[in-house]
Amino acid sequence: AATAAAATGDSLLNICMDAKHHKKEPGPEGELYGQCLLWKDNACCTANTSEEAHQDQSYLYNFNWDHCGAMPDKCKRHFIQDTCLYECSPNLGPWIDQADSSWRKERIRDVPLCQEDCDQWWEDCQDAVTCKVNWHKGWNWTTGTNQCPQGAMCQKFKFVFPTPAALCEQIWSGSYRYTSHHRGSGRCIQMWFDPAQKNPNVAVAQYYA
Repeated sequence: AATAAAATGDSLLNICMDAKHHKKEPGPEGELYGQCLLWKDNACCTANTSEEAHQDQSYLYNFNWDHCGAMPDKCKRHFIQDTCLYECSPNLGPWIDQADSSWRKERIRDVPLCQEDCDQWWEDCQDAVTCKVNWHKGWNWTTGTNQCPQGAMCQKFKFVFPTPAALCEQIWSGSYRYTSHHRGSGRCIQMWFDPAQKNPNVAVAQYYA
């Protein structure tokens, strides 16, 4: 039984989810762009995907960050990083779940984010403006890109998401979980890490697998 358990554990490691832009298997990508560069040694995203992750309204999802006016750059970089982690990381296996949407078969749920990553995201985005709590659904897509649904008010993030936990856990309908674990603890996934160091998320996936 131990071997079977080990096999199941291993099958959660170093894999790509079955979603819209992911490669079948992770591998080196020398040309990853910008903030996605962290994953160049072993990535689930292609160079093209990594470049598109940095565009406003990129063809990846036609998603418009600026739906309530321009999102400040210091905030936007967290969303770019979030996209890079989602598209490129081969270390999200323990949290891959079935998805019930037309555009992907799998998604992530409850990925334990390091406290600093979530706090900083909230800190840098508190004065950005949005009209929705859950960005996965409920938009008006009639123009081909997401717009606020009728009657939804644009408000600062700090009113829509009163705490860092609210932001990380609600914005992508439970994809992330806010934790009190710190970077380097081996117990939480880092959205940001030093590319000169080894990817710290490999050990975290092993721990949870």
